[in-house]
Amino acid sequence: MAAAHLSPAYPADWRDFLALTKPRVMSLVVFTGLCGMLAAGVPVNPVLGFTAILCIALGAGAAAALNMWFEADLDAKMKRTAKRPIPAGRMDRQAALHFGVGLSFFSVILMELAINRVAAAVLAVSILFYVLVYTVWLKRRTPQNIVIGGAAGAFPPVIGWAAATGHITLLPVLLFLLIFLWTPPHFWALSLFVRSDYAAAGVPMLPVVSGAKVTRQQILLYSLPMAAAAVAPWPLGLAGAFYGITAAAFSLVFVGIAVRVLLNKGSEPAQMKPEKQLFAFSILYLFGVFGALVIDRIWLT
Repeated sequence: MAAAHLSPAYPADWRDFLALTKPRVMSLVVFTGLCGMLAAGVPVNPVLGFTAILCIALGAGAAAALNMWFEADLDAKMKRTAKRPIPAGRMDRQAALHFGVGLSFFSVILMELAINRVAAAVLAVSILFYVLVYTVWLKRRTPQNIVIGGAAGAFPPVIGWAAATGHITLLPVLLFLLIFLWTPPHFWALSLFVRSDYAAAGVPMLPVVSGAKVTRQQILLYSLPMAAAAVAPWPLGLAGAFYGITAAAFSLVFVGIAVRVLLNKGSEPAQMKPEKQLFAFSILYLFGVFGALVIDRIWLT
């Protein structure tokens, strides 16, 4: 715990700054943003398209860095995060703050100058929402933190669409809704088998506050409207049968695993195989559904 407040034993190198951006999380953000851009079906100059995706990646990295800056004390208390640059003593908190703020301004300004104002505005909102609403306001105060805060991670496809078209229509809103409803089952599945970490840090995640049974019920409760949001573009005429059938198949597997989670009575991490399966599949789920949308909108429609 104290390590988060000590001066680093040696200067942080580029790998520590890269770690601040949460590269694994960023990969999903970049992918959904790229899919949003491609699904728009509008010809985009490759250089401008690359610039827009770069801005989305930098904005996500900036938000992650500011999250680690603010939560250094929590990270130091959890085994899963104790080796991050700040709690491990490899980086000063002030350096992380400056890096995050600088990256935030750079990504938004570049998006404004190179792409368009709508995309820049949504990018700015997404960064501010993740940092101020989720990290600063909700994370330590309510078990609904990931429900409301999940909106921050739902913005990338909207930003990608806006970067390509300069406006926002129904399809990117549905993609936003899909990720928004996907986020609670995704994170609650994780929090079930690492809840001792959250409890040690005093973070009021749902399994810590309400227990495993309620969390498992909530996972299934959110999985059902998530599946509906995923399939919705097909009957609404915004995507074709390939997308609709693929989204339905992936959603059926997701809900099936969520049912197994609900029926699981295990209370120890070793007994939570369905929860671990759901967490792993939830990542594949977004890649599969968004990939199918791009294929459907570009090559099959």
